[in-house]
Amino acid sequence: MAEQPQGAPRKPLEAILKEARATPAGLTAAEAAKRLEAGGPNALPEKKVNPLLRLFGYFWGPIPWMIEAAAALSAVVGHWADLTIILVLLVFNAAIGFFEEHKAENALAALKKQLALRARALRDGAWGEVDAAALVVGDVVRLRLGDVIPADAVCLEGDYLSVDQAALTGESLPVAKKVGDTVYSGAVAKQGEMVAVVTATGANTFFGRTARLVSTAGAPSHFQKAVMTIGNYLIYLTLAMVAVLILVGLDRGEKLLELAQFALILTVAAIPVAMPAVLSVTMAVGALALSRLRAIVSRLEAIEEMAGMDILCSDKTGTLTQNRLTLGEPIVFGAGDAAGLLLLGALASKAEDRDAIDLAILDGLADKKALAGFTQTSFTPFDPVGKRTEASVTDASGATFAVTKGAPQVVMGLCALSAEDAARADAAVEGLAAKGSRTLGVARKEGEGTWSFCGILPLSDPPREDSAATIAKAGEHGIAVKMVTGDNTAIAREISRQLGLGDRIVPAGDFFAEGADVSRLGADVEARIESADGFAQVFPEHKYGIVKALQNRGHLVGMTGDGVNDAPALKQADVGIAVSGATDAARAAADLVLTAPGLSVIVEAVEYARRIFERMNSYAIYRITETIRIMLFVVLAILVYDFYPITAVMIILLALLNDVPIMTIAYDNTYLDPNPVRWDMRRVLTLSTVLGVIGVVETFGLLILAKTYLKLDLAQIQSFVFLKLAVAGHLTLFVARSRRPFWASPHPAPAMVWSALATKALATACVGLGWFVAAIPWEYVGLIWAYCIVWLFIEDWAKLVVYGHLAMDRPANRRFFGRVNRLLHPAAATTARP
Repeated sequence: MAEQPQGAPRKPLEAILKEARATPAGLTAAEAAKRLEAGGPNALPEKKVNPLLRLFGYFWGPIPWMIEAAAALSAVVGHWADLTIILVLLVFNAAIGFFEEHKAENALAALKKQLALRARALRDGAWGEVDAAALVVGDVVRLRLGDVIPADAVCLEGDYLSVDQAALTGESLPVAKKVGDTVYSGAVAKQGEMVAVVTATGANTFFGRTARLVSTAGAPSHFQKAVMTIGNYLIYLTLAMVAVLILVGLDRGEKLLELAQFALILTVAAIPVAMPAVLSVTMAVGALALSRLRAIVSRLEAIEEMAGMDILCSDKTGTLTQNRLTLGEPIVFGAGDAAGLLLLGALASKAEDRDAIDLAILDGLADKKALAGFTQTSFTPFDPVGKRTEASVTDASGATFAVTKGAPQVVMGLCALSAEDAARADAAVEGLAAKGSRTLGVARKEGEGTWSFCGILPLSDPPREDSAATIAKAGEHGIAVKMVTGDNTAIAREISRQLGLGDRIVPAGDFFAEGADVSRLGADVEARIESADGFAQVFPEHKYGIVKALQNRGHLVGMTGDGVNDAPALKQADVGIAVSGATDAARAAADLVLTAPGLSVIVEAVEYARRIFERMNSYAIYRITETIRIMLFVVLAILVYDFYPITAVMIILLALLNDVPIMTIAYDNTYLDPNPVRWDMRRVLTLSTVLGVIGVVETFGLLILAKTYLKLDLAQIQSFVFLKLAVAGHLTLFVARSRRPFWASPHPAPAMVWSALATKALATACVGLGWFVAAIPWEYVGLIWAYCIVWLFIEDWAKLVVYGHLAMDRPANRRFFGRVNRLLHPAAATTARP
């Protein structure tokens, strides 16, 4: 049987009763009521926030302010269509955030469902049922088979109690409790009966501390940081350009209202109002695709976090292992053969008791009919004192004998073993223990004779069939897997060895002092946690602390789990993953919920997440480039030529033609990075600025051609510039969408190509046929298209140069960009080859 988990109190009963101000006779009803009023109910604290206040919170902040300012300006000048579109996008973004805010509440609600509703308490000298919420410290309660433990308590009297606390501590077997041991709120009594005194209730219980960690856990989204950075960059740039535009216009004596209207339209076009929505839609499409892999995304930003995840902390029991005891190869002594030894072990078991060890032995019988010839006339279940089961059995001929199974040292002590057999048995037990296997000794006795040692049965929780392959594949994707388990170090180390995880398995107690703040560890402790391959004898606070420590070391951390004990770490992790069969609490705290067994879908999800990230990264580069191109060009053109190079109507048309079809980027084919990917704002802003400035130069070249050489009038010049900006817009997207030459694979998705062709055809028709703008000759239309295509290659060349300087440290790109640099700088390549 499993031993008492590490960290359980072992104080004398007198001291425990004194601390609880209790006696074995229980409390009076009056005293219980007084303590209930002073200490509060035995329930998790509930913090309620007005839903309207929470909703309004999503309209407060730099990005919402930016969108709201645009809406206000649209209303002032009466641009109702713009106002409607902006408000719809604002509400859409707020609705997404409001929906995600329910995660912590859902986690706590799921935790509360695990608590017992009623309890048997000794009050006023009589046993009676009370609401579990009414229990107080000092209450004496009775715990029986099937009960959910209503509060943390210490056992006072009784033979033994076996409890399943796997969902709380991660231990894979029921734990045997005896007098003086602590039982935890939320665990389930599996066998036996015990009287106990309540020592902690509500938020002060082991269960309550877990719930408190869930409510406070949570890492900031890197996606939100990236959107904020991009938004701030564009805000500052736009405000600077608009300020210059207004000041110059006022100096030239332009009408303030007309100037304000144009500045407003330019601002709305430049502000990335649609950016949060486009990125959210991109992630939503990805979430739908992941659902087909039977992985449910509960927080959209987790897709972006998953793309950058470089450490996966995996719970062992039920995640890396099968959470099912399995028999190993029996070690035979006096039983004759392995089948005979296993039959004797089965005869010393009782299926009706639903004991995990008994069921494992019974399931291990190759021939279930072998038991039909025997009748079990009496059975003594396992207890922590005797540490063995015993049964009296009658065979088909009427002969009776006794069988027993239990702790090897106890069973061996019943038998008269030779020195040689005793040494062999001790060596076998020690060898199996070193490999993480539990062992049972089996003996048989004829009539009133002596016990004969028959052999040893090893038991273990084996790894899942797909775990080793999944871990290896995760390593190929740059993800280090670390095991986190409540089991002892020997078991964890053996499972880790079988899965190829490494043997640096460290007890969590080595990092976390009792009572210390798990979220505040020193740099040296965090470094040791980072270097470990896994952690054993872990409690929920430890799991939470491990994730925090790894995050403090700069890692994006994923955490898998299935129990209540995993909920705080799942919530804190950048990517919390609830595996198949997880508890409600774990699913509510997680970002990704797996509905199919196994972990292989995690690697598939990571691959898909990295493709989604590339799409979002491409859009961000494109959107910043377009803002710089339009804002900088328009303001500079006004300063240089003292006329508007495009009209307000053209700006609105450009916004529609460029931003609405861009939604198709959610379906684009992308390069799969073999390493974790993160937002690199230096790369994004540098490339966007370079492409944007090139676009300004490109547009000025065409403006000079139209004005100076073709001698077009102002309206035709504006049409000329409008078509150039429209055609170049999507062509820039084809440049931005890949780190390789734009014509190289992976090729754009058909939806993106057709949307670009359709919108550019519409812009071409507007200019060629004079819809909304002044018409220009078709030969000039062809000239603009040819001009944009030539500059497409120039932009692509500039992109490769930028990546060559910024991405040389990435192993996947080093060889490719090295070739690019040698091509661009042949002299340097001949003198400094690697």
